[in-house]
Amino acid sequence: MLGLGTLAKKTFGTANDRKVKVRRPLVAKINALEPEFQKLSDDEIRAKTLEFKDRYANGETLDSLLPEAFANCREGARRALGLRAFDVQLLGGIFLHQGNIAEMKTGEGKTLVATFPAYLNALAGKGVHIVTVNDYLAKRDADWMGKVFGQLGLTTGVVYPFQADEEKRLAYQADITYATNNELGFDYLRDNMKSELSEMVQRDHFYAIVDEVDSILIDEARTPLIISGPSQDRSELYNTIDKIIPELVEEHYTLDEKQRTATYTEDGNEFMEQRLHETGILPEHQTLYDPESTTIVHHVTQALKAHKLFQRDKDYIVRDGEVMLIDEFTGRMMKGRRLSDGLHQAIEAKEHVEIQPENVTLASVTFQNYFRLYDKLAGMTGTAMTEAEEFMEIYKLGVIEVPTNKPIARQDDHDQVFRTAREKYDAIVETIKDASSKGQPILVGTTSIEKSEFLSDMLKKEGIAHNVLNARQHEQEAKIVADAGKFGAVTIATNMAGRGTDIKLGGNVEISVMEALDANPDADPDELRARIEAEHAEEEKKVLEAGGLFVLATERHESRRIDNQLRGRSGRQGDPGRSSFFLSLEDDLMRIFGSERLDSVLSKLGMKEGEAIVHPWVNKSLEKAQAKVEGRNFDIRKQLLKFDDVMNDQRKVIFGQRREIMETEDLSDIVQDMRHQVIDDLIDDFMPPKTYADQWDTEGLHTALIEHCALELPVAEWADEEGVDQEVVRDRIYEAADKLAAEKTEQFGEETMRSVEKQVLLQTIDGKWRDHLLTLEHLRSVIGFRGYAQKDPLNEYKTEAFQLFESMLNALRIDVTQRLAQVRPLTEEEQQQMMEQFLAQQRAEEASAQASHPALEGVGAGEGGAAPEPLVAGFDEADPATWGNPGRNEPCPCGSGLKFKHCHGRFV
Repeated sequence: MLGLGTLAKKTFGTANDRKVKVRRPLVAKINALEPEFQKLSDDEIRAKTLEFKDRYANGETLDSLLPEAFANCREGARRALGLRAFDVQLLGGIFLHQGNIAEMKTGEGKTLVATFPAYLNALAGKGVHIVTVNDYLAKRDADWMGKVFGQLGLTTGVVYPFQADEEKRLAYQADITYATNNELGFDYLRDNMKSELSEMVQRDHFYAIVDEVDSILIDEARTPLIISGPSQDRSELYNTIDKIIPELVEEHYTLDEKQRTATYTEDGNEFMEQRLHETGILPEHQTLYDPESTTIVHHVTQALKAHKLFQRDKDYIVRDGEVMLIDEFTGRMMKGRRLSDGLHQAIEAKEHVEIQPENVTLASVTFQNYFRLYDKLAGMTGTAMTEAEEFMEIYKLGVIEVPTNKPIARQDDHDQVFRTAREKYDAIVETIKDASSKGQPILVGTTSIEKSEFLSDMLKKEGIAHNVLNARQHEQEAKIVADAGKFGAVTIATNMAGRGTDIKLGGNVEISVMEALDANPDADPDELRARIEAEHAEEEKKVLEAGGLFVLATERHESRRIDNQLRGRSGRQGDPGRSSFFLSLEDDLMRIFGSERLDSVLSKLGMKEGEAIVHPWVNKSLEKAQAKVEGRNFDIRKQLLKFDDVMNDQRKVIFGQRREIMETEDLSDIVQDMRHQVIDDLIDDFMPPKTYADQWDTEGLHTALIEHCALELPVAEWADEEGVDQEVVRDRIYEAADKLAAEKTEQFGEETMRSVEKQVLLQTIDGKWRDHLLTLEHLRSVIGFRGYAQKDPLNEYKTEAFQLFESMLNALRIDVTQRLAQVRPLTEEEQQQMMEQFLAQQRAEEASAQASHPALEGVGAGEGGAAPEPLVAGFDEADPATWGNPGRNEPCPCGSGLKFKHCHGRFV
């Protein structure tokens, strides 16, 4: 009997079906325009782009331009790549333009789909960002799809790590920019640490299309992006504590794998305290419970986590003496990413590699808050439906399942559950042998490097040829994935999520052609392609007869989504295929999330060794366990986001103020307001309202004015005058402070003083914001304890963070006023001294360079030893009076090689 929900769906269709049906007429409209656009010449296609831009500028909406723009883009792609988009690809493009997530199965051509909404939205002239999961894909897609955009008359850029600023700026100025989520986030933070607008690289956050959206906006959103600077070196402390940890026994700590926590028991605390006293880390009179021991307790706890929660070759690998984290979802190395709070240092101590200093946060942002900066956001993936609630709640993104171009012909087996891991692996090897003997390509999914290498050893003993793809083989990723569909291929892969390269049956023609051309550059490309395509067609036929790609998973992941991604590698574009999951009661998911009942059931059934239980009920109970884990992870991310939202509101204010300061030429009014506010606060402190002159603290005010405003004023004498009140004193101090500022402007010159004010403001904001971030981090780490006093930690955090922000702004005003009051031009003697220091340093560097490059000897100033031409008639580099008015960012006329602002234009 059908359930009520199933019955209603059969009658009315699902909500997803109705959304797809509503957009079908739009696809028909685009198809109707196809003959018209096919008649256009290449120049006319590019002219259409200019026409659309003009129409948008004159008030037409992007929605009204959509049918013609999509038709033009389809024709451009057909000519540039020989690919004609299917109707379902147009449908996916429409959903992306409307700010949704398009769930499209693997092999449905998501890379091409993105070109349609990207082209349409680029007509607005504000730039479109297409976000990928790694640098290889960003470069590949920019090169590949750049041909389409070039055919349409648009420019394409790509952003990658360690790119020169000028190159990066040009990439962001392009109509379409390909980049990774990490690089976009870091560029946003770096831009908001720059001191001049011209140095910033990003422009508007107008529209972004996120590829593998679930991987980026959910899996990677657990940890924020942080730009940090080094703090003091404590490597000795880490190494000493690390030597004690192996002495611990099970009674000394408790491990909670569900929550990923490790804590000391009372016995453990006593043992650690005794050992820390012996090693001299903890003073004799001090216990671990004393407030002074907070830092030591923190390090001791992190060392325990490093040893008991983090496993080599699963959570990280050691390469070239460096601990590199592994992304648990993709199995990739995360170069440059480090664990915070001293945890990375504790792992480095455990692995006996060089310990890098801990870092202090200079700027940070979560992916949630970065991507919410965009006016419009869209995403693509093969698996998003299971996380639809999170996408809607956090990003306001709807998830729409786009139908496949051809019906899915893959056979999905029920899970096979074995009692022990050994039985499971034996069955896996037998299954691989069986499939391999008939030439069926197999993709074996594992959850860690350790397990993929264990399985690889088993296959080697059986003499089965295979490839292994994990963080160690990261560089050969595209090649290994491309070959995974060849006849008889066996590929073991750690977490196939978001790999970005299609597994085509018979192998990938494009990659084979590129390799053949690299090996033989003189060959005729057309002839070479024709031969490879013929070979590929023959191999594809054999693979189809063998049953298509067989995906064999050795374990279930915490997330159903990752399992679905692996399963979705097989059966692309209506190809035949098969997927099967092999599990055991010793697997992490089964062990942690309640396999006791299942174990007792299997025991009662009297299962023989090597037998597996296969039943739909097992699948359902596993999916429920996975849904629980997903729900818990969602709650963790939601909670993280609620706390980060508090900081995000403050971040927006600070970054907005910085930008305003950089855009404003004359900041004298802002500086004056700050100066007057500081004076107001001093008057209120030392001459409170409604008090008499004999109650004023004139001595305190006199000292404070010297300290904050560099003003020595006869405040005590003013207080003795008849009829003088707070307002009179206030006005006199205002006048004296403004007069001092005017004198400084005269000394420096108008342009220089305005520049000084800008630099002081920006430097002070950056310093205060950095300290504020550290304070908020400390507050965040202890605020949870407020729950014991029946108070809501989040509300407490909001209140205290706001008070801290207010205090920071007050301190900012005082610091800016103080620094500007004390600023003065360098004396000639100081300039000469600085010049001598610089020249001595330069000579030492030149001597060092010549020692390492003897061929440079004898080369003087300028090319071939010729002296540089004088800048103007009567110019003398030793006489600043002959220099005219050099710009702040121009080279200093003295010939030092420094910018003017860092040399003779410097202020202190």
